[in-house]
This record gives sequence, C-alpha cells and structure tokens, in this order.
Amino acid sequence: MTARPIRRRTAAAGAVIATGSLLLTGCGSGTGPTAQSQSLHDRLPQKVKDAGVLRIGSDLSYAPVESKGSDGKAVGLDPDIAAAIGRKLGLRVEIQNVGFDKLPQELKAGTIDAVMSAMTDNKDRREGTDALGDPKPGAVPLDFVDYFIAGTSLLVAKGNPQHITQLTDLCGKTIALQKGTTQDDIATRQQAPCKTAGKPLKVLRYGTDDQALAQLKAGNVAADMNDFPVAVYNAQRYSNGTALEVAGPQMQPAPYGIALLKSNTTLRDVLADAVDSIIISGEYDKILAKWDLSAGAAQNAVVNGG
Repeated sequence: MTARPIRRRTAAAGAVIATGSLLLTGCGSGTGPTAQSQSLHDRLPQKVKDAGVLRIGSDLSYAPVESKGSDGKAVGLDPDIAAAIGRKLGLRVEIQNVGFDKLPQELKAGTIDAVMSAMTDNKDRREGTDALGDPKPGAVPLDFVDYFIAGTSLLVAKGNPQHITQLTDLCGKTIALQKGTTQDDIATRQQAPCKTAGKPLKVLRYGTDDQALAQLKAGNVAADMNDFPVAVYNAQRYSNGTALEVAGPQMQPAPYGIALLKSNTTLRDVLADAVDSIIISGEYDKILAKWDLSAGAAQNAVVNGG
C-alpha cells in the first residue's frame, strides 16, 4: 500500500475498514483554476495535459452508481465524482460506456485513462489473479485510488420465501450475477463448500446486472448478488418496492477504487490528491448525499487500500 494517511469511517453495514476516497472531475466553469488546481494540473502526465481531457471508462448499467439518464448521458455517483475531479484538474471529463469485464483491456489498449465503475479494489485485481488466487490469463494488474465503501448484498423476492440471509443459504440454489464482478468472485469461492456439503450452487453469469436482475424478477433464480447501493436501489424502485428486498446484512465491505494501469503512477497520485481536496472542500459529501449514499463515505484517498 502506498504510504498515505488512513482514517476510518463506519460503512453502511456497520463495518469499519481502512479506506480512502477519490473524485474525478469534469469541465471547469467560471473564473479559472485556483492556485491549487493549477498545481494539480501542472503535475498531470503531459499526454493528458495536451489532450485536455480525462477519459473515464464506465459500465453505465449500475444505478445509482452509474447509468444512463433519459438523455443518454451518464448519471450517478461516479459520473458526479468524475465531474468534480475534472473541475479540480482543469480537464474535461469524457465517460465512455464499456462492458465491465472489458474495462481493464481498454486501459491496456490506451483508449481510456482510468476506470470509474463501482470497481472494488482487491488483491486479485491488483495482482492479476482469479478468485482462487491463481494467475489469470490475460488479466491486467491494476492500481487503485479508493473513494467509497460498499459491500455485497443478496437481492431476493419480497418476503424472502427461500429464507436466504447469508452465503451458506445459497447452497443448493441457483443465483444470478454480473460476470467479472466482486460478486462473481464471492460466488465462485462459495461453490466449493456448497459442493462439499452435497448441495451445489449454480451461478448464472450475465454481461450486465440488469440481465441478472431480470432472472430474479422472472422467478428463475433464488437471488441476485450485487453491490449494496445497487441492491437497495432496485429493491426500492422495482414495482414501487413491493416485489424485491435485500436479504441479510451487507457482506465483506470494501473500497471502490479508480483503476489505472500500474505504469501510470503520475496520474494515480494526482487523482489521489484531487480526491482529498474534494473531500476537504465538502463537495464529496454533497455528491454522496444527492444519491443517498452517505453511509459509504470515505474520509481520505488511499492508494491500493483494498
């Protein structure tokens, strides 16, 4: 972990973990950059300064963290934080809609500069290993600037007819989730103990969480696993809150991070300082409050803190 100060704040499920925050920004307005903004701008990689734009990859299918608004533009927690960072850096922010499992490859190809897509910072993503800790062919090891805390939740039918409250309750059942996510890793690890218990866990993996959620709505699976903010959002909004509910406590809270190539340490460190600045200014808390996500707030930026 990079040596940056770590403070702690209670996550939504009551867990307390070391983390950090980060915000990306959009085009500035008004009278020009402050002295601090100019300093951060001057520290940017020359290629980014010359382009005048920060290209962010995001899978816009994960409300309220990121999705498409009625006008087709990116909306949600991550786009708002990205816009705040852009203003701090004096850059225009361009958000590119990319499938979640393809985001690391887009970084490697150079079509985007960073990822903001509710991506959990964990050892596997930093080291390019799979859920079992083995080398993952084609994986792109990443660095992270952490900016929010969220755990995994189980979304089930209203009334929880199959009495699911924890991972062991999934044994013998079929669940749906978005492939390549933290939930995919958690479910993969859970399959071994379920098999040992003689009750195999069947996991249906989809390109988007919306597709996984559709399986739950249709009654084809016992649960949809996704991030806590997304689970709560869907439970409240689908059929006016009458059809789905979040089952059990939030599991394994961990930080979301802005992902970058490990070679891009200059941009990584500038982003970390920009996030700290936005947190100190109070803009970060206002953005989280707007999306009713204040419970997941972090107090400062941490590099590779997951």
